[in-house]
Amino acid sequence: MKKETQIVSLGRDKKWTQGVINPPVVRASTMVFDTMEEMRFASKNKANGELFYGRRGGPTHFAFQAAISELEGGVGTALYPSGAAAISNALMSFLKAGDHLLMVDSAYEPTRALCDSLLAGFGVETTYYDPMIGAGIKDLIQDNTKVLFLESPGSITMEVQDVPTLSKIAHEHGIVVMLDNTWASPINSRPFDMGVDISIQAATKYIVGHSDVMMGTATANEAHWEQLRENSYLMGQCISPDDVYLASRGLRTLSVRMAQHEKNALQVANWLATRPEVDHLRHPAFESCPGHEFFKRDFTASNGLFSFVLKEGSSKALTALVENMKHFKMGFSWGGYESLILSVSGIDSIRTATTWDKSKPLIRLHIGLENPDDLIADLEAAFERFNAQQNK
Repeated sequence: MKKETQIVSLGRDKKWTQGVINPPVVRASTMVFDTMEEMRFASKNKANGELFYGRRGGPTHFAFQAAISELEGGVGTALYPSGAAAISNALMSFLKAGDHLLMVDSAYEPTRALCDSLLAGFGVETTYYDPMIGAGIKDLIQDNTKVLFLESPGSITMEVQDVPTLSKIAHEHGIVVMLDNTWASPINSRPFDMGVDISIQAATKYIVGHSDVMMGTATANEAHWEQLRENSYLMGQCISPDDVYLASRGLRTLSVRMAQHEKNALQVANWLATRPEVDHLRHPAFESCPGHEFFKRDFTASNGLFSFVLKEGSSKALTALVENMKHFKMGFSWGGYESLILSVSGIDSIRTATTWDKSKPLIRLHIGLENPDDLIADLEAAFERFNAQQNK
């Protein structure tokens, strides 16, 4: 079954949909039972989709979890109130005091903050590694290394990692492999085919797709699903069925939105590549992006998120570039229908295993669903403001 067809049909078991097209929103904290036998049965099968207690989920949750598990290629999916919560709970489900974590140096900044504060306080040691390290990861593995965390591509500097090689080496040492797979969404890569044990999504981004819900998912293979599920439950993770419904609705258009994001972004990126102000593109589909060869091998498509590096730029010139945009808006996150622009500073201050040339500013774009000609015109005007200020 092709992805476009799969997205329309998955997660629609009649047990959860009650025979209607969309799984209904079922709001419930307490499930009630008529007999002791029913209660015992529910308790025994609470991890297998039987109604038990609201924190375990209801029909709305179960339908969405089944859909994400099938798309990602895992056996079960846990739901969280944000992507950051999915990352933190996945890590804490498999780490304890005295353990060692290998974290990619290009990780999402809140992931790094989690390692340096909360996990450090719990007695977990973190070593950051170059995202392009490949087989060299074996030299960083310690006897107490328990988790290898990947983010591919990195959400700011866009390095694409050699996931199969990293996974193979980690498994030779009994290490759990986790991947922040948000950039690919559940349809543009097959993380479990590459050796990943747990694939994490900030569903806030492309799954929801409309910038109106915070949500995270973590999908595990058979060997790791029970531990992820039960530890996440112990940490009290649960989300609103109303939010799940919105995510389920967004999921149905994921394939068409992703195709349009990719098409629009490639047009804008190709235009940016001609600009004299641009040093190089950080778009995985372009040869100038580190790990481009892994993108061609491991991904089926790109999306709307990429960065570009300027040859130079004063603080005032960068401010002139990103302010007063007509279509691009300044803001964090990405994955919605709207285009966003972000001038990223201080990259060098959050790198310890790699270096970043801070003399060359980085601009991150998320290309939305607007007409790309309008977005290019907006950027052209931005460069005029940039050059006017830079030349003062």
